[in-house]
Amino acid sequence: MRPLFSFIPRPIRLAVFFAAVAVILYLTLAPNEDVPGSGMIWDKAAHTIAYGLLTLVGLFMSTRRRWMVVLGVWCLGVGVEIAQSLMGFGRQGDWHDALANSIGIFLAYVLWAIARRFKPK
Repeated sequence: MRPLFSFIPRPIRLAVFFAAVAVILYLTLAPNEDVPGSGMIWDKAAHTIAYGLLTLVGLFMSTRRRWMVVLGVWCLGVGVEIAQSLMGFGRQGDWHDALANSIGIFLAYVLWAIARRFKPK
């Protein structure tokens, strides 16, 4: 199946996905006081939404091996929590956050699968 945004050249699709990854990395690894709007939304919901959106961007921009997108985003989510537990800057790694990331990834995959069924052929 062709990606939803197949009219966009592949390098641009990759750039959009990696820009989204960079935003997630900044928001999750920057010192707490540098993150805009930190504390405004329930923490676990923020993790679920962020990793869900990242997964959707990856799935809609991908052409094949979509399981690699899901696995890669999941590894990123778990890896960030491990990195937070090893660094300072007022960040703490939390398995609850990793679970929230995983739930967001799963929900995004389900939404993508549903949207894929309704795509005209």
